[in-house]
Amino acid sequence: METVKTTTIKHLVTEDYRAAAVFEKYSIDFCCNGGKSLDAACAERGLDVATVLGELQELKRSGPGAGIRPAEWELDMLADFIVNNHHHYVSHALPVILPHVFKVLSVHGANHSELQPIADRFREVARELTHHMQKEEMVLFPYIKALVVGGREGRAMNAPPFGTIRNPIRMMESEHVSAGDAMSFIRDASKSYTPPPDACTTTRVTYKELEEFERDLHQHIHLENNILFPKAIELEERLLARV
Repeated sequence: METVKTTTIKHLVTEDYRAAAVFEKYSIDFCCNGGKSLDAACAERGLDVATVLGELQELKRSGPGAGIRPAEWELDMLADFIVNNHHHYVSHALPVILPHVFKVLSVHGANHSELQPIADRFREVARELTHHMQKEEMVLFPYIKALVVGGREGRAMNAPPFGTIRNPIRMMESEHVSAGDAMSFIRDASKSYTPPPDACTTTRVTYKELEEFERDLHQHIHLENNILFPKAIELEERLLARV
């Protein structure tokens, strides 16, 4: 049982991407707060750690995952994967989900007080994530790719205009916490995305969309906070030391 006391949630997901589905099932945060042990995370949510551990061990017994091991990828490949999959998903999902959220509010808001704060918080998530992704794609990720090239060619790198990669990463991580907290609020306000008994089809679809959006956000943040960013910091420190 040493695993439950010493191994962090983020490490378990990094080692086997399929573990994310288990943690999603039990609403265990493996992205922004993934530094906790399995034991601590289960205790925090009142879960039986043996049950959760059993499901994680079942993944191993079922064989290796489908070849998705982002922790083993080069950082430029990982950055492209994040953009092509998670940024692409967000960019296409927001224009679909936002109108649905406000349509549900306009029709059912008078009878369901939770719909107004849900709509307000998701609109803020949409605004923040749109700017967030732009900063990553225009500034942070190109710099990370330049670091990768420098590392491959064995040449020193000069310090960037923002001083060190830790500065934009600190900002990105803060924005991750903000988006994660907002989606957690929406999950709680919607009773874990459970439509009310009188819900129409649009409401049911919208709740499913919001649930899928949060699930993707968790995976997105995990790849950045727990794999891409720490490795980029390490690479920059190694290259700047050569100057």
